[in-house]
Amino acid sequence: MQRGATMKKFYRCWFLALVMAIGAPNLWQQQAALAQTAGAAVAQTKPAEIQVPSALIPTRVLVQGPAETVTELQTICLFASAPENTLHGSLLEMNEKLKGLLEQIRQPTLFRGELGETIVIAAPPESLGAKRLLIVGLGDSRVFAPQNMDLVGAIVYRESTRMGVAHPYFAPTILDGGVTRFSTGEIAENFVAGFLRAARTEKILKSADASAGPVVHDLTFLAGPSHAADTLQGIERAFAASSQMASGDMIQAVTGGH
Repeated sequence: MQRGATMKKFYRCWFLALVMAIGAPNLWQQQAALAQTAGAAVAQTKPAEIQVPSALIPTRVLVQGPAETVTELQTICLFASAPENTLHGSLLEMNEKLKGLLEQIRQPTLFRGELGETIVIAAPPESLGAKRLLIVGLGDSRVFAPQNMDLVGAIVYRESTRMGVAHPYFAPTILDGGVTRFSTGEIAENFVAGFLRAARTEKILKSADASAGPVVHDLTFLAGPSHAADTLQGIERAFAASSQMASGDMIQAVTGGH
């Protein structure tokens, strides 16, 4: 009786060991497959970026929306606070994450959105990925021109310097503001021209011991997937024009203007 019970126990343990031996490799394979799938998912969620070659200030185009960026300072633009200037796309997403805050302040008696007007929002916890949001007004959408972005670029550089931000992120949000008659390349070119203009001014102040020195180390310019290439080309044009300007100034200094 005791011998039969012992044999049954032996066979039961042997059977369980056999099942585990057969099943373990399959389990390991399943776990490896899950890990590989998870790694691929992470890789897919990482936004694409394009480094701008030969940039005077290290610059990249990042294919990501301003509501998702994880950064110290994210800048967006808003047109004048008027009923016809409704929010779309990323602006609507940001407003939702901020629980309607953008719409609350977009009032003629509050933030008017006039050209060059600025406001800084400390993002509430669990809202945006950015710690601070700088909003720059673009004025009346009906008379907006890409050249206005030169002023915006200078503002972003100087506000970043004032706040001690070395790695500012910028999204023009013009398309999401309802203005679609200009290319993203035109917008980017004029913005970077103003950004570089402010950088040159800061360099002169530094040489005269009138400034602590450049704070901004690089620039991240956001663009949608279908606009990244055009944005890159506009930025490259701005850097090329700035390089030519610097070369002309150097030649003039050497020749004494003759």
